[in-house]
Amino acid sequence: MSDTAFIYLDNAATTRVLPEVVAEMEPYFLTGWGNPSSLYKIGQDAKAAISDARERIAGHLGTEAKNIYFTGCGTESDNWALKETMFAYRDKGKHIITTTTEHHAIMNTCKWLEQRGCEVTYLPVDGDGLVDPAAFEAAIRPDTVMASIIYANNEIGTVQPIDQLCQIAHQHGIIFHTDAVQAMTNLPIDVSKTEVDMLSASGHKFHAPKGVGFLYIRKGVKTKNFIDGGDQERKRRAGTENVPYIMGMAKALDIQMANFDTRVPQEIKLRDHLIERVLGEMEHVRLNGSRDQRLPNNTNFSFQFVEGESLLMMMEQKGIMASSGSACASGSLDPSHVLLAIGLPHEIAHGSLRLTLSEDTTLEDIDYTVESLKEVVGTLRKMSPLYEDFVAGKADIAGFVDKK
Repeated sequence: MSDTAFIYLDNAATTRVLPEVVAEMEPYFLTGWGNPSSLYKIGQDAKAAISDARERIAGHLGTEAKNIYFTGCGTESDNWALKETMFAYRDKGKHIITTTTEHHAIMNTCKWLEQRGCEVTYLPVDGDGLVDPAAFEAAIRPDTVMASIIYANNEIGTVQPIDQLCQIAHQHGIIFHTDAVQAMTNLPIDVSKTEVDMLSASGHKFHAPKGVGFLYIRKGVKTKNFIDGGDQERKRRAGTENVPYIMGMAKALDIQMANFDTRVPQEIKLRDHLIERVLGEMEHVRLNGSRDQRLPNNTNFSFQFVEGESLLMMMEQKGIMASSGSACASGSLDPSHVLLAIGLPHEIAHGSLRLTLSEDTTLEDIDYTVESLKEVVGTLRKMSPLYEDFVAGKADIAGFVDKK
């Protein structure tokens, strides 16, 4: 076990703010705290800092600074992308395409749009959570305005064929948005090559503070203003800019992309070690999501005869912080919509565990986690009447296949 008080394996929910990020932010709290819209020096210095941050972030994405718009989080970016684009193109149509495994920020925004006259096609996915490009193309209609498909799933880590989906969208003249909240800094993203039209990101997923994100909007894409008011964000998202957090997000992105070539291979190595140990040493367990087309730091397992909430609580007693799925749905008693969409029955979806790594994770952390997991799952199964009947041959449990 690491030297910290606990092992943190819930980096898909949020990440720790790096000390270098805090240092980058501090001057804009204490000395450079001017309003960027003010004409005097401390205001103009803050404005210049924001411009610098915008340039740096744009550079990491392979685009121009004017295409980056600062927001409060990934959810806000998703809402802006879908709502204001659909309204801007209402003369063309009212149809949008998404998938059954999107983050709630997309799913619930689509429901909101449906209540206001839009039509939404929710594409199914296969057992790995992948969208069929042919099915995507077949869903496009003359009145389709846009598609929104998550870059990499926040629960099961599956990475979609975004390049191919973008090409199909553009062949049919529709706008393509992607929620890249989990993909940012975990996958190489260059919008000059991938050619997505809009992309959402959130700072706290890559070691910046909570409460800041951005939306990339390709030049030429129409969207209505998300917040009306002053001239901030080129009048599209009014409100005084959160200068310290914007600077922190730019610094975090600088750090994560500078160490990308060493950090990501190490995370993949540890991820694969975790997967191989769990699948190789435990019974009645499956890996959720694609084995190969997967985020470098994501694992998601389902354990038969185990209830997820009890699993989380007992793992926390072992000093391991994990989750059963999206942090945005942690208060729900319903099973994950993502796990149901890939074909898991309710009782199996309830027994799932997401473990997401970072550059802080060590081999010792992984091995301790696996040993703890074996002990906890074993204890919970001994408490399960269903497992007892299964072992005694009194119950034939269908609907579950070990995915090795």
